Amino acid sequence: MVQSASPLTVKVSQDLQKILAAPASPTQLNSALRLLAKWRARLVQNTTLAQQGNIVASGPFAGMVYATAATEGAALPRLLGCYEASLQPVIETIIARAYPQVVDVGCAEGYYAVGLARRMPNSTILAFDIDPNAQASTRALAQANDVAGRVQVGGLLDHAGLAVCAQQKTVLIVDIEGAEGALLAPDLAPALRHTDILVETHDGLQPGVSAALRARFASTHAITQIGRDLQPQALPDWMDSLPDLDRLLALWEWRSSPTPWLWMQAHARA
Repeated sequence: MVQSASPLTVKVSQDLQKILAAPASPTQLNSALRLLAKWRARLVQNTTLAQQGNIVASGPFAGMVYATAATEGAALPRLLGCYEASLQPVIETIIARAYPQVVDVGCAEGYYAVGLARRMPNSTILAFDIDPNAQASTRALAQANDVAGRVQVGGLLDHAGLAVCAQQKTVLIVDIEGAEGALLAPDLAPALRHTDILVETHDGLQPGVSAALRARFASTHAITQIGRDLQPQALPDWMDSLPDLDRLLALWEWRSSPTPWLWMQAHARA
């Protein structure tokens, strides 16, 4: 008996037909490849949810209830606990320092905001995102993990709003898809000179932003650039039976260009 196609498969098939209707080109095939890879990754994610439920399996946020959809990027590496694996030593440093305040700008669905709230029980987390859906998802994720009382969710954070970083020892986490160059301006937000900052840079969207930020904070911060990493050891044992392509897709974060992070530690902390 022929198995009926799921709504997801039908939608992806329709989108694929639209892509392939265009004249043949490497760009066309790349678009088709990404579409099919995302479709297959969602199928692996569904299997993972059936195997382990919606609990993050490993990494700094192991045990977190991840009862949400990712508002940006792939959800499966988050669920496995290997999302942005190269950041894990910095995340553990942030947790060990027990900053009284964490400011997360571009919080998406709250993976870092809620994960840090669980690991830092004496800290207040201020989470910001301009997307109302992301704000709602962060609130829901905080509620699901019993940390809603310490995760405050807001919208746009501007230069004036960054003054909150001067109120107490703070770590600032920034992932705002190319707008980091405009926001992280110590001349307009002096509190940044004394704040530890973890920022994802998007040179593919804003060419030269990584170098600009390094130069801007060179005199006030010790700066480490962090590249990409994969953590295949995070794959659960049951995935040994999957094809190699599925195992690779389980680790894929859907990025289309390099997005290095800068870990900028202030020489003098207020």
